[in-house]
Amino acid sequence: MEPKKKIAILGSTGSIGTQALEIAREQKDRIEIEVLTANSNADLLIQQAIEFNPNHVVIADESKYTYVKDALSKNDIKVFAGSKSIADVMEITSADTVLTAMVGYSGLLPTIKAIENKKRIALANKETLVVAGELITQLCAQNRVDLIPVDSEHSAIFQCLVGEDLNAIEKILLTASGGPFRGKKREELANVTKAQALKHPNWSMGAKITIDSATLMNKGLEVIEAKWLFGVKGFQIEAIVHPQSIIHSMVQFTDGSIKAQLGLPDMKLPIHYAFFFPERIATDFKRMDFSKINTFTFELPDTDTFRNLALAYQAMNKGGNMACILNAANEIAVDAFLQDKIGFLEIAELNEKCMQTVPFIQNPTLNDYIETDKVTRETATSFVGKSILP
Repeated sequence: MEPKKKIAILGSTGSIGTQALEIAREQKDRIEIEVLTANSNADLLIQQAIEFNPNHVVIADESKYTYVKDALSKNDIKVFAGSKSIADVMEITSADTVLTAMVGYSGLLPTIKAIENKKRIALANKETLVVAGELITQLCAQNRVDLIPVDSEHSAIFQCLVGEDLNAIEKILLTASGGPFRGKKREELANVTKAQALKHPNWSMGAKITIDSATLMNKGLEVIEAKWLFGVKGFQIEAIVHPQSIIHSMVQFTDGSIKAQLGLPDMKLPIHYAFFFPERIATDFKRMDFSKINTFTFELPDTDTFRNLALAYQAMNKGGNMACILNAANEIAVDAFLQDKIGFLEIAELNEKCMQTVPFIQNPTLNDYIETDKVTRETATSFVGKSILP
């Protein structure tokens, strides 16, 4: 039997992390968990650590360090605390694959450290490439590290491109469900609640990504991510609404042929694929029944109503640190919306205001990205609660 895959899960208590551990449980003869990290959910982290017995556990919330350490005192597990420790553990772990499932910008530095230490990256943290795509792709090339996407759309594109190394991409068709407000006009969205925005029609995800799906920012971030993952230009990436969420994305080649990857809306499949690539390991995941799924529809996204998608294209085409600005602003805006501090439409308005306000840097360094993120969060926070809608 082949040696087990040694896996570190950064963000093990979130939606992606818990599903990854379901796979580890189902494939216990093939997977060994080396690292588990969480932001603040100490109780679930402790429960996971006791079950999977990793070598290292990190709780980012330093106030919970003693609680976690005491709970695991009878286990042979090294416990650390603080966000910096998540990156530091990448230097000492024997994991060969790192699933980056942390939320937002927080995944950037741990991913960089994992790449520098020659770990294969299973990327579920799209913001890493949104913020610093050029830097990340350069580091992967320098360190000969594979970066396997876990987002269902990018996994689909990746799968469509396997074996097509010598064939040029004409266009990537990045599908979107349209979210809970598909077909709504701007005036209908003025008073939507967070409860309404958190009801995604097809996918079960964390709060941040669910709101991003409702505003189409998630698709905008995925457009930027696709540019860096697949080495294409912005004009080669077309977002298209596919409400059934069965075709996860498509690739059109220069001869006009189109490949698509299909599957039920279940994140376990792309996680499983990333863990075992290039093998396809048998699963008992639910299969599609085409007698019950007999209609596929497509439509163009409404970027006038859902401004965030248009802003993402603008940021991608501008380059430099603009996508970093957009991402940081959006994280503040979504958090403010979830706390009922701003309205749904104000998310995009706040994002655009930050893009117009925060200093632009054409050729940013890592330190520039870090400073841009900091300044943008401060700027965005200063706008919260003020009348910024036109």
